[in-house]
Amino acid sequence: MDPILFLGAKSDIAKATAKVYAENGYDLYLAGRNVKIELMDFSIEISQKYDCQVDLFELDILEFESHLLFFELLPHKPKGVLCFIGYLGNQKNSESELLETKKIIDINFTGIISLLNIFANYFEKIESGFIVGISSVAGERGRKSNYIYGSAKAGLTNYLSGLRNRLADKNINVLTIIPGFVDTNMTKEIELPPLLTSTPESVARHIFKSQQNRKNIIYTKKIWRWIMLILKAIPERQFKKMSL
Repeated sequence: MDPILFLGAKSDIAKATAKVYAENGYDLYLAGRNVKIELMDFSIEISQKYDCQVDLFELDILEFESHLLFFELLPHKPKGVLCFIGYLGNQKNSESELLETKKIIDINFTGIISLLNIFANYFEKIESGFIVGISSVAGERGRKSNYIYGSAKAGLTNYLSGLRNRLADKNINVLTIIPGFVDTNMTKEIELPPLLTSTPESVARHIFKSQQNRKNIIYTKKIWRWIMLILKAIPERQFKKMSL
């Protein structure tokens, strides 16, 4: 069986999702920075537990010139790609420091597009495959607390929408995941409301089921769809005065 490729495989959601695919009989490619050190134990654990093949590949999403070589050196091309790459960054710093702004945008948007374009072109050529991208409710409407990160995620959501439109007649499913709050290392410094917060394990199961059923866009907690509908319906003259 052709493997499934996980980009940004060190994230808590990525690891939880990798376990779900492994227990359902898939071989895995796990890619990210320093994965051959940081994910070695994890890869051994799931390969033994689920009797699957797990291979680790180094990838730095900010090294744009390495993306094509990364693709070309994969021993077997994947049947699907799931992208969990993300960087919350520091909003305050990004308001005055171009390097932080660029880092947030390049990790959450530019770098991902650079890499996914390569896989999209390959899947289009063979008329098979799937792509899953993790966006965010932060991309639904700009808020002062995280609008640089949110801008990048908004761009990613729009990119995945266009990609889905482009590849629809080639038998290639493009799934956009829009999580609300998820209890992960990336959000450990944030006090999250329990009723609106998912676990990586519940998100992982939702991702797998949705990808298998060829869904288009999902919110990992249904309540977030209604929250964002309400938030987007607030007139700008009122919204700009709100503390969000």
